[in-house]
Amino acid sequence: MRSPRRHPLLVPALLCAFAILAVRPTDAAADGADRRKDGDPGLSAQVARLYQDAALATQRYEAGRQEAVVQRAQALRSEALLDRERREIAVLHEELGRIARAQYRDGGGLPLTAQIIFAADTSELIEGQHVFSRTTVAVNNAVEKSRRAEARLAADEARSAAAWQKLERRSTELAALKNDIEQKLEEARWQLQGQADASVAAGACRGAVRLDQPQQAPAGAWVTPVEVYELSAAFGSGGSRWASRHTGQDFAVPIGTPVRAVGAGRVVRVSCGGPFGIEIVIEHPGGYYTQYAHLAAVGVDQGESVVPGQVVGQSGTSGNSTGPHLHFEVRVTPEMGSAVDPVPWLAARGVPVG
Repeated sequence: MRSPRRHPLLVPALLCAFAILAVRPTDAAADGADRRKDGDPGLSAQVARLYQDAALATQRYEAGRQEAVVQRAQALRSEALLDRERREIAVLHEELGRIARAQYRDGGGLPLTAQIIFAADTSELIEGQHVFSRTTVAVNNAVEKSRRAEARLAADEARSAAAWQKLERRSTELAALKNDIEQKLEEARWQLQGQADASVAAGACRGAVRLDQPQQAPAGAWVTPVEVYELSAAFGSGGSRWASRHTGQDFAVPIGTPVRAVGAGRVVRVSCGGPFGIEIVIEHPGGYYTQYAHLAAVGVDQGESVVPGQVVGQSGTSGNSTGPHLHFEVRVTPEMGSAVDPVPWLAARGVPVG
């Protein structure tokens, strides 16, 4: 967000503010911890833990659902193979019946000895009997083989169907667990946001809550400020909530999402109040600063050094915000009004955003 439009009383107001600051430390000063109010560090940790649990539950649910789909497909394939075997057996039975009917018509139903006595050409009759016998044996062998195959396929089908049903039950259980975790997470998120709103209203930050850290990125690396996100308001876009143009890139994420330092640096500001709500500003080598605003909680203190990917806070919707998101800025000074477009800035450092 950009600074408000110029006002005729701005210069006198600034002079008064400087006079006050000369005799009073700011809440962002090194001794500003005296003005911070102790909150419930367990709530931030609970949100972070539930956030991880929800991600794990979703992963397990999706894996189970995919496995159930595979097992269901296998059961359908077994059923199709079984149907094909049954059709082949039916064809063999039909062929045997056709040969038997033809033999009956040719032999008149007489015993084989009588057929030989009265036959005009006994060699043809005997050959015909041999053909029938061989066909009968072949058909019987094929039928027996198909019956064994049918029994095997039926067993495979039963096992596959049982496995699929078991996985379906497991998927249902995982879905219920996932929904329960997400419900608890949603409740905890808004409790955390309530604490953040109280801090902003009081103009005093709660102490930093130390959260479990993910595996750190290599030294000198750069990362996105949040791991999973959707982009919302872009740099330079217009809007009724901004005095001029939007000065950062918004990342639409739920309350409590871990916010990461995009690179190595030092925390130069932690403040709670004003349009940005709870915000952190980090100074990076090379003269650039990054801002993380509308937070629900902070995980670092002013003056602290951070490494790439370190969790420095949790996203929220404090301050002048219409919904949960992270407002991320890149500046050439610590102050607002010096922002540059953060998307190409990150891209130039090997971090595509999109």
